Amino acid sequence: MRRLALVAGLGGVVLAQSVPAEEPVGNPAEGKVAAGLCRTCHGLNGFARIPIAPHIGGEHPSYIRHQLEAFRSGAREHEIMSVVAAALTDAQIADLAAWFAIQRIRAELKPGVDPHAAPEACALCHGADGLAVLEDAPNLAGENAIYIETQLKAFRTGRRVHEIMSPIASDLTDDEIRAAADWYAAVEIEIEPPP
Repeated sequence: MRRLALVAGLGGVVLAQSVPAEEPVGNPAEGKVAAGLCRTCHGLNGFARIPIAPHIGGEHPSYIRHQLEAFRSGAREHEIMSVVAAALTDAQIADLAAWFAIQRIRAELKPGVDPHAAPEACALCHGADGLAVLEDAPNLAGENAIYIETQLKAFRTGRRVHEIMSPIASDLTDDEIRAAADWYAAVEIEIEPPP
């Protein structure tokens, strides 16, 4: 219950402090061309081709933009993403965000799974089915359990820092992290390009 109050409180702070900012508008057609850089790991339409890469098709454009900017600036580090993002212009980042955001994602809990059993600390932002309910939270639907577990442990240890995720993850046990990772990994997803 304490975690639920923390999440709700932090979410309220973030929403209260949110001021609509003008984000760059990208060109999806240009983003599709630039996505050639991404296809080996994330797939052209954002359905990850390797288990250590997240699915990014259907993500909100501001989430994709913020992550690419963090990799480019060094605020977030990864041996491949930091190199790729370092060469991207603001326009290319906006274009990539626009391309991956227009992909259609569908998530479905397996038959008989009660959505109310979703990890409480996660579902408020990431949804019971793993489709984010906040624009700057990533989708977790269908992600590889090892990927989710690795990210949660990075937040818990401080290797990755986020104003909402760090305090939540710092409170999670290994068993809770594994349960959350397994829950979202079990969600079935499809990512398809727009018609």
